[in-house]
Order: sequence, then structure tokens, then C-alpha cells
Amino acid sequence: MSTHEQSDWDSREPSVLADQRRAYDDMRDRCPVAHSEALGWSLFRHADVQAVLSGPETYSNTSKHHAIPNAMDGPEHTRYRGLLEPYFAEERMEAVEPQCREIAAEAALTLRDENAPDAIASFAEIVALKTMCMFLGWPPETWERVRTWLHGNQKASFDRDREAGAAMADEYVAMVKDANDANRRANVDPDNVTSRLMATEVDGAHWTDEDIADTLRNWIAGHGTVVAAIGIVAFHLAEDQRLQQELRDQPGLVAAAIEEILRVDGPLVANRRTPTRDVTIGDRRIPAGERISLMWIAANRDEHAFTDATSIRLDRDQEANLAFGAGIHICLGAPLARLEMRIAIEELLAHTTRISLEDTDTPVRDTYPSNGLTKLPLRIS
Repeated sequence: MSTHEQSDWDSREPSVLADQRRAYDDMRDRCPVAHSEALGWSLFRHADVQAVLSGPETYSNTSKHHAIPNAMDGPEHTRYRGLLEPYFAEERMEAVEPQCREIAAEAALTLRDENAPDAIASFAEIVALKTMCMFLGWPPETWERVRTWLHGNQKASFDRDREAGAAMADEYVAMVKDANDANRRANVDPDNVTSRLMATEVDGAHWTDEDIADTLRNWIAGHGTVVAAIGIVAFHLAEDQRLQQELRDQPGLVAAAIEEILRVDGPLVANRRTPTRDVTIGDRRIPAGERISLMWIAANRDEHAFTDATSIRLDRDQEANLAFGAGIHICLGAPLARLEMRIAIEELLAHTTRISLEDTDTPVRDTYPSNGLTKLPLRIS
């Protein structure tokens, strides 16, 4: 329980949720280390966020939600991350690229032919979640169950509804177990990800369904972030015809454009850390054990880290970009996420001649913990 009695801001204030980027930019300038009931101690400056990421021995990533390896620290984290990194190796990404492209092309054609195309429900969610199921070796139809779970889990998180959150946790475990059981029943490729996870041994014991659920927790929840990212990039291209045409003329710039767009307009608001001892950040003393929220969106728009930080510049050096985190807990699934996003945008552009925002309908922004869109009506040629 925090001993800090007064909040510096209200992260759930309607004006904050209405425009999260603007609100976090304002906090970075006004109160860069700020306390709130919902988020604990929020860090808005790039340098402060980077310092926390660079000090895992002081800032723990453990969580009550046991996620392998993300909610681990020290040698345990190193050991388990080493087990899982090969799943995202370059050769595995090359192997799944053709299937990912097939999924994205089909979704782009469906979106193009709809009367009222919504790039979230009819494109971003389909590409990200179908690709995830394909990658894991799950039954293809499972993607719709995953979509329902992602929506419910995010709502429970925002509402701080413990009962709904518990129900979503149970549904998540059941969803993973059902996929594992389907894999056991079917005569499937023993080299698919689910088969390999079930064959994993640690200290002489095979992983259980519970171990696999703990491993996939961030992989599956993280695909909600991939959905948001694809939607954000599509939104910016529909809004900025010059940028869209530049990518049509030079498809090789798509990957760089995605990195830069997600720096300016990131899909995930924050992640947490917990100090293992009393620390001082800026002029604020933060006791051991209290929650620290790393505000990715604000950090990535910090003028002290990026010149002309709110502008999209495709020639920008991305070394300081925190869209996928940094340090020992940098996003494990980043290679797959980057592959999905790049192919999604390449196929969207390849199967259209022009996308723009629909005049008669309005995009709807999501709110914490996401910064994506829940609806993106497009006009497509």
C-alpha cells in the first residue's frame, strides 16, 4: 500500500483518456515523476524510463501473474528466455512469412470489398490473431475465441473488475488447454510451436499445460498490442496521403515507417516495475515495493531524446525507440510482431490504390491500457 497520500494526477480523468498522447506529453513537461492511485509512480521522461530498464537488479519485473520469462528476474529469467528465444529466430520467421502473407492478403481483399470497411475488426484483428494461431499450431478457428478474450480482458483491466478479471484468467487457461488438447488429438507437425512447448523439459520434467499457459501469457496478450499497432499505422497512412504514397512508391520503407509511426503514436501505454529498495527518481523518493509505471508513449515523444519528437521522419535513427522496450526484458516476440506488421501494411497497400479516412464515420480511439483504435472506418479505392 502506498504511503503517498495525494495524487499528482488522475490517469482515468476523461480528458486524459480522450487524448492520451497529449495528456502524457503535458505530464512529462509538468510533473515528469507523478503519483496516481491507478498507476502508482508514472515516469514520463525517456531518460528516467531508460534508467529503470537498465537497472533490472533494482527494478523488478516480477508479477502476481506468473508469465515465463517476462515476470522473472535474474538468472531464472536468463535461463527461461534462452529456452524461448529460438522460437523467434530469423529462420523461423522466414518459414512462417509465406503463410502470414497469405493471411494478410486475404484480409486485405476482404477489407477492400466491404461496403463499410473497418480496418480494426476486418483487417488488423484478423491478420494478427490468425497469424498467431498459425504460428502456435492452434486450430485456425481459435482466433475468434482469442479476439473475444482480448476484448474481455482489456475491459476487465480498465474497469478494475476483479470478478471479471478472474473469469478472464480462467478462460485464458481453458483456451490454452483446449488448444493443447487439440494438438494432442491431431496428427500434427511435431515441430510446431505448441508441440515443441509440450516437449520442453526443465529439470527433467515436461512442461504442463499450466507452464505453457504461463509461457504464452505475454505472447497472446501481446497480440492485442500487434492489433493496435497495425491499426495505428493504417490510421496514419489514411490520414497522411503524402506518406502513404511514399510507401507505395518505395515499399522498402514500410518497416522503417512502422517503427517511426509507433514511436510517435505507440500502441501500449505502460508497463510496470517494482523497486527492490528505496529509490530517488528526479526529486521524488519512491519506497521499495511500490508500483512504477513506465509511460512508453511519453518517453518516445520526449524532445530530449528525439529532435522534433512528434513528427514522423523516416530517416530517424531508431536506436532510442522504446516501442518494444529495452534491456533484458525487451520484447521477446518482437521479430514476429515486426513481421506481422510489415506484411499487413505491405499487403494493404498492394491490394489498394488509395486508403483514406471515411468522411461519414469517425475513428474511435481505445483507452488505457491500449492506445490503439477500436474502430477505423476507411474509404478504399
